[in-house]
Amino acid sequence: ARGVKPVGNVHWTFKATYLYGVVEPATGEHFFYEFTHCNTDCFECFLKLVAKEYADSILIIQVDQAGWHKAKRLTVPDNLILMFQPAHSPECNPIEQVWQYLKKRLRWTRPKTLDELRALIREQLVALTNDTIASITGRASILEALSVAGI
Repeated sequence: ARGVKPVGNVHWTFKATYLYGVVEPATGEHFFYEFTHCNTDCFECFLKLVAKEYADSILIIQVDQAGWHKAKRLTVPDNLILMFQPAHSPECNPIEQVWQYLKKRLRWTRPKTLDELRALIREQLVALTNDTIASITGRASILEALSVAGI
């Protein structure tokens, strides 16, 4: 009915897990990894994992202006290039559409433990196909930019 909002039960505790990811908008190829923190050390570890997974490629990874993306002590593997998006513009980054997609699919679940949440996230990630990722992230402006750049 118009003007009626659904009511959902909430469970106010705070425990966190952090999902890091990269996606290729044209093909939907993707790589995700879960960490316990969102900081420079975990980000650097993630970059090393990505670099190893795609050792024969040079990847451009779009990131926001978060401190852990720009830390002076951050070491970026040789086959990765970080491209910083303008501040306050998450809509420019394809991975943000993936995060929104996952959040929508998980929003009414009520895991009782962090392990249950992790399991739900893993289920969603396993179900993500390259075609699904490409359909979520393949905005015309992004695909055109990749085409113009010859990527």
